[in-house]
Order: sequence, then C-alpha cells, then structure tokens
Amino acid sequence: MRIPLNPCYILHQRAYRETSLILDLFSRDHGKVAVLAKGARRAKSGIASLVQLHQRLIISWSGKGELGTLTGVEADGKALNINGRRLMVAFYLDELLMRLLHRHEGHPELFDAYDLALEQLNRGEAEHPLLRAFELQLLNSLGYGLVLGHAADSGAKIDPGREYYYRMDYGPVSNRPGDANWIKVSGRVLNALQAGDYSDGELMKEAKHLTQTVLRELLGPRPLASRELYAAYLKTRGTE
Repeated sequence: MRIPLNPCYILHQRAYRETSLILDLFSRDHGKVAVLAKGARRAKSGIASLVQLHQRLIISWSGKGELGTLTGVEADGKALNINGRRLMVAFYLDELLMRLLHRHEGHPELFDAYDLALEQLNRGEAEHPLLRAFELQLLNSLGYGLVLGHAADSGAKIDPGREYYYRMDYGPVSNRPGDANWIKVSGRVLNALQAGDYSDGELMKEAKHLTQTVLRELLGPRPLASRELYAAYLKTRGTE
C-alpha cells in the first residue's frame, strides 16, 4: 500500500539502529501512523532538518501493518516557533494524541484542531481557551463528547445560574448525587462550552477541571509525562 503526500505532524521520534528514525505521525487522513525513516540521521540525508516536532509536513509512505516506510517528506508552510512554557503545552497535546488515538483511524477535524492550537501557541495566544477547545474536540473525535446543552436527569436546558454535577458516562445533573464520582460545574461553564465561547479566562479555568477529569478517565492511572515536565519547567522559573 502506498500513501501519497498527506498533511502530517510528527508527535514523537526515536532512534532506530545507527542511522534511522521511527516517526509517530499524526496524519490528517490516516490518523496515528508509525513510519521508518531510513537513513534520516545521516548528515547528508537532508531529512533530519525537516522531521521536527510541531512542523507541518507533507509526508508519503508505503507498507502494511504497524510500521510503514517513509518515501517522501517536504515542509508544508512556514516553520513554527513554539518555545518556553508554550512548548510544554504543545508536548501535552502531543501526548494526548499519542496515548488516546488508535492507529490508522483518520480524524480530519481533530487534525485541524491540533493545527489551529499550534498556530495559536505560535502567536502567543492565551493557553486556557485553546486547550479547552482542543480537549473538547478530542473527546468528540474519540466518541466521548460532553453533554453540554441539557441536564441528563430532566432534559431541561442548562441554566447558567445553577450548579450541576457531571459524570463522563452520564452527563450533567441538577441534583447532587449520593456518591462522590461527580464533578461540580457551573451552568455558565456548560453554556460557554456549548456555544464554543472560550473568551472568559476564569470560566475556562473552571472548565479545565471538567475536561481534564474526563480525560483522566480515558488515560488511566499512568500520569502524563508532559504534565510532569511542565511542572518541572515552572519550578525552575519559580512559578507555581
């Protein structure tokens, strides 16, 4: 099987033998794919300067099974300049995709959301809005989209003046359940997320608790390495 040039990002790369690399790609049409880039580490290969994280590329590959073979790569647009704390945020996006996506399942809408999030990081935009928008799209693409427009217990429209309790496998309810496995969230936050309005930074901080609690259910007990890296980065700069 030959895959012609397709928009991709590299989520992760690792050395293979003496001169090659294994690249974990996020392809717009084919989802998460692993390919072998033969000889990519050779100084004269011309590939090493291209196969960088957070650089939009056009890539072709061939082969069946879990590991394809890279057959072509070229830059697709201007290189991004994401660094410092924003680079840690980009690593978080990468790790979510690496951990949660199944191989060879295309998610064009999620690719576009990732592409936009990187552009926003490159432009220095606020982190909370872009992260909540990406997390919501990720959950939608995985089939775990949040119930935001109505209360799951009554069917009533979400009231911005009320508090609700949310569980991933059920949705928001207006009456506090008896067990502790529910997330408290305001109707204002649910309304904002439903409307795709990420402009209120304070609401998005509250929304973070909702989206990341749901994501933890999917990720399982193993912690995110990117979060630990982010915390370590902030500590070196004296920021809590």
